[in-house]
Amino acid sequence: MAFEIKVKKVRENAVVPKIATSGSAAADLYACVEEPLTVPARGSAVVPVGIAIAVPEGYGAFIFARSGLGIKHGIAPRNCVGVIDSDYRGEICVGLMNNSDEDYVIQPKDRIAQMAIMPVMPAEYVLCEELSDTERGEGGFGSTGK
Repeated sequence: MAFEIKVKKVRENAVVPKIATSGSAAADLYACVEEPLTVPARGSAVVPVGIAIAVPEGYGAFIFARSGLGIKHGIAPRNCVGVIDSDYRGEICVGLMNNSDEDYVIQPKDRIAQMAIMPVMPAEYVLCEELSDTERGEGGFGSTGK
């Protein structure tokens, strides 16, 4: 069951996000650049997508790496996962990090990331003196044996 996300082009050559297959969890986002853009080896670049969206209240849009770009070329969002709040109406841009030793060139309209719409639960953070006990307790990194 899909619901509608309103998309506004803020650049003329923008591509509306597309779901690749009926089982896709996220829609592809496309580079909205006029000419090739190089993401230098071990460097980063901010890539405009050329659209703004209206995320319904109670949801967020989350930007993830495309697995092929990440695994084959080391290209992934610089902040790991981008978060677009329901009250943001500006242009979506994706900060990409090149984790490889070779420059990577993004062509106009290349698929650069993917975006999923997911429910979010607002929380109120309440200061307290004690937390409930759990089996794990305060065990941190690697404390479960793996």
